[in-house]
Amino acid sequence: MARWQPDAPQRLALAALELFEERGYEQTSVIDIAERAGLTKSTFFRHFRDKREVLFGGETMSALVAGAISAAPATATAPEAVAAALDAAGRAAFTPDRRAFSLRRRAVIAAHPELQERDALKGLAITAAMATALEQRGVPSLTASVTAQLAALAAAIAYGRWSDPANTDDYPTLARRALHEVRAAAVQDPR
Repeated sequence: MARWQPDAPQRLALAALELFEERGYEQTSVIDIAERAGLTKSTFFRHFRDKREVLFGGETMSALVAGAISAAPATATAPEAVAAALDAAGRAAFTPDRRAFSLRRRAVIAAHPELQERDALKGLAITAAMATALEQRGVPSLTASVTAQLAALAAAIAYGRWSDPANTDDYPTLARRALHEVRAAAVQDPR
């Protein structure tokens, strides 16, 4: 086996997904995943802390959204900065070639409480990263927190729409639309 092979994280994620579908999450070991990917156990642990993390990409998304918020123009409002973050997430993770993988991943997560928990924690970490990045731009803490929470809700709505096989829109378009809808709903008077 070669010491270094390209795309190890992606290969490990695909191997894990296949094994989780075939055997179930509980019956799959890190060694099984590494072997299926044609890699070693030590290579697995260079990229992921544990087998739960293999479907979640480490801290990549948190860093990506925080970086996009930081890189937004200085004149950007908090909602414009989080829209830029959702665009960046879409370009990186929610591409047409990843749609089939994402649908399968979603089904595996839905079937396993331990993965559902990890998914929820990942969402909280991304939301916290957005809030922190907004605060670093000078946005007041409460506004940063609310904006990040609304962006997280919009991202979840956009993901649901994007993963619908009948959908033809790209993720950034769906995310911006959902962000607009969520913001509009938040300011409506329910009376």
